[in-house]
Amino acid sequence: MIDHIELSLRKCVTPEFVFGVEARKMSGKYAKNLGTKNVLIVTDKGVRRAGWVEDVIKALEAEMIQYTIFDDVVPNPRDTNVLAGVKCYREHKCDGIVTIGGGSPMDCAKGIGIVVSNMGDILAYEGVDKILYPLPPLICIPTTAGTAADVSQFAIINDVKRHVKIAIVSKSIVPDVSLIDPETTLSMDDTLSVYTGMDALTHAFEAYVSNANSAITDLYALEAISLLAKHLPEVVERPYDMDARASVMMASLLAGLAFSNASLGVIHAMAHSLGGWLDLPHGLCNAILLDSAVSYNFSYAQRRYQTIATCMGMKGNVNAKEMCAFLHAFKASLGVTQHLGTLGVDEQSIPHLSTMALHDACIVTNPIMPSQHEVEEIFLHAL
Repeated sequence: MIDHIELSLRKCVTPEFVFGVEARKMSGKYAKNLGTKNVLIVTDKGVRRAGWVEDVIKALEAEMIQYTIFDDVVPNPRDTNVLAGVKCYREHKCDGIVTIGGGSPMDCAKGIGIVVSNMGDILAYEGVDKILYPLPPLICIPTTAGTAADVSQFAIINDVKRHVKIAIVSKSIVPDVSLIDPETTLSMDDTLSVYTGMDALTHAFEAYVSNANSAITDLYALEAISLLAKHLPEVVERPYDMDARASVMMASLLAGLAFSNASLGVIHAMAHSLGGWLDLPHGLCNAILLDSAVSYNFSYAQRRYQTIATCMGMKGNVNAKEMCAFLHAFKASLGVTQHLGTLGVDEQSIPHLSTMALHDACIVTNPIMPSQHEVEEIFLHAL
């Protein structure tokens, strides 16, 4: 529900997208429409084993489009993965990219496209609006429901030397088209379903309380929260329920459109720091940090957190303690009971992790800019 229309200028960028079962099989037609004749398929070995790449190959072959498969992508994609992909793209004289997978292949594909068109080192594009030239045609086919890399202006790449994830933000890396097929999420196990679902929930939370929110992103974020509160538990209980899977996939899309345009906040800044330092699952980092960060942010965006609480099914006016207890219980119901200490984080590493988080582009749109000490306190709360 919108109760106020912001009068200041707001920009909203979205790609073309197709949503529905078997959307993946339209990849050949879109590749042809975009004028490509020889594409690089960017994926990972797990997605290949699941069989989804074969559907893309058949669709490309039906349109007489040549292809080369690049599957040397690891979770939390590295700058070295991007470099290898660029080499493969150039050696095979490709003219477009089709990526199928979760956030890692899609972010790697964006990185490949950036360097192919703009040259240099992918790490040089860290930050906002550093990309000068358009990417080659890019088609994304997500196989997870949460990262929303297929519709966003973000790419996250792991700097292996500094052990930190960098955020690249630019409308230049919004894909030409996203083919969003809920059927592909059937290959996710319960753990991955929960981690990516919690990533989507965090996207929606942070976009809604972001200092760059708008009436448009609010609509996306709140609907995503409502869908996830209801249907993410259903996916865990009934993994092959296509209605539940489609609802979570829709929530991922909506949350992606929200955060792509309103940006994120302290949770993602801290999760990027954690993921780069310890190579941890991004969605799990977000899930662990969520209630600790909400506790810190609550007084700076109390009315908006109240609206979020209502969307999640809480009744009446709630305070920070009640909301955090609710979120803790929600996570536990999905099997997320870890804390940072169980993942190998200790107090000695917190100052460094906090420093890296404060340099992340996502922290700029948090409701309030935290100090080094305050970020350290959030980490300690989640320890």
